[in-house]
Amino acid sequence: MLEPPAKLVAHRFDQLADQINDRVMPDEADVERYVGLEHLDPDSLRIRRWGDTSEVESTKLLFQRGDIIFGKRRVYQRKLAVADFEGICSAHAMVLRAKPESVLPEFLPFFMQSDLFMERALSISVGSLSPTINWKALAKEEFLLPPIQEQARLVILLEALAYTLEATTTLEEKTRAVEYAFIEAETQASLEVLRGPISEFCEFITDGDHNPPARQEKGIPYIVVNCLIDGKIDDQQCTYINSTDFDRVSRRYYPQGGDVLVSCVGSVGSVAVVPEGYVFAADRSIAVYRANKRFLLPQYMETILRSPRTQRYFDIVATGTAQKHLYLSDLRKQPIELPSVQRQSFLLEKIRQFEEAHQQIRARIQKIGQMYRTALSGMSAESS
Repeated sequence: MLEPPAKLVAHRFDQLADQINDRVMPDEADVERYVGLEHLDPDSLRIRRWGDTSEVESTKLLFQRGDIIFGKRRVYQRKLAVADFEGICSAHAMVLRAKPESVLPEFLPFFMQSDLFMERALSISVGSLSPTINWKALAKEEFLLPPIQEQARLVILLEALAYTLEATTTLEEKTRAVEYAFIEAETQASLEVLRGPISEFCEFITDGDHNPPARQEKGIPYIVVNCLIDGKIDDQQCTYINSTDFDRVSRRYYPQGGDVLVSCVGSVGSVAVVPEGYVFAADRSIAVYRANKRFLLPQYMETILRSPRTQRYFDIVATGTAQKHLYLSDLRKQPIELPSVQRQSFLLEKIRQFEEAHQQIRARIQKIGQMYRTALSGMSAESS
């Protein structure tokens, strides 16, 4: 672990950065790219995707190359990135520009990724359902930073780790792309291929509870979109309901191992598989797919729903600007191509081999990420 810098200098945050509050209507902005919070990846300083300004309405914020886009809403999601192009972004973000007389512009975004900064930012956020940080509160917060020369040394280390992490993440994405290209090629080469809307090959596609019950700290998990993370249900993001309410909401949908869940609101298209024996309730922001095993194996359905082709379909049919929404009617119409169940079994074995490769890459990403977080933790200290 890095030793904390010997000499630390106290700065108010408004001595480190200016808030850039250049507001503009999308159709009046002389830029092409729009960055919403849904386009920012947690713990990544790179903007990897964006939308078109023609797709959004209402006032947005202009940003320039080198500006920091900081998600001020739900700070715990740790959405922060450095722009490498000009554009507009969501008003649920802050646009910040480093003051080079106090901090290296390359150093500030790394500092803002640190647990120290994020925890402080969360502590001064206001609101319960969607905690938000405001500039006046952040501006007066004081932080201890190393001197400029030490910042420059730390930037060299952090940029090297960030580059390695980015390259390894890209390797995983390319490996995943090869996997799906293989599946599509094998499907097209199959002698038996069924075509039609996905609903024809499912027992049902439905959604969760439309009348949310009272939440409590313990009980039966109640799943919302934030619970679907990396293909799994994250209990840490759940709230809970009592057994009486579960009996009521489960009349609409009772979970079964192998069912596939898809987020329908906000960051649409996140996929998770229900483990065997896992009991929960879901709200209406979740779509639930149950495969008809005569035609479609549950594990293969998961592969279909994760595929780039399906994710593109979700992007096309999703409606809304500030918050995207998928409707069951569109989900049920999704066109798919299915090889025979026997061929699906063969492909699932190949997918398992790809998954082993993914796990090795993810282990490497996790190791590099830990080194990166350790470096971040060593570059600042709490002010007294």
